[in-house]
Amino acid sequence: MDESPLLIVISGLPGTGKTTVAERLAEELGATHISIDTVEDDLLEQGFERGWSTGVAAYEAARANAETELESGRRVIVDAVNDSEPARETWRRAARATGARLSFVVLEVSNPEVHRLRLETRHRNLTHVQEPSWADVQARKESFETWTDSDIGIDVSELTLDGAVQEILETLNI
Repeated sequence: MDESPLLIVISGLPGTGKTTVAERLAEELGATHISIDTVEDDLLEQGFERGWSTGVAAYEAARANAETELESGRRVIVDAVNDSEPARETWRRAARATGARLSFVVLEVSNPEVHRLRLETRHRNLTHVQEPSWADVQARKESFETWTDSDIGIDVSELTLDGAVQEILETLNI
């Protein structure tokens, strides 16, 4: 079994179940879970202005936290949209800096009705991060950069939470 630290990054559009899957996967693996939305919410709470620079700061703060955890030998599960190469490079840098094995998992919901329902009925404990509208998600989908190095793509339209986690564990051979 590979003893190097493990960094799994769960990615995808808002409403695909990233946080839910990441939380369950972290529980299953005894890993640390880091959510970009939670980090960004904390930054906004501290007076950062909403916008691109705060989003970048959230990624960098999460990366630093992930590196600390990885350096201490813990497994880390991050959930973030990761819709651009610069965002994805954040996690590649963390893996290089710590010698961690990096796996990108991309979640999608191919059924638009299911995706919209999940987005519009989710309840998160975030105070300052605004929930995107369905129109926001569709616009983001149009600008989402193509993945060049994801390890696994999962359509979670018809999968249970346990089914999604099991597929990740099996595909990544964990």
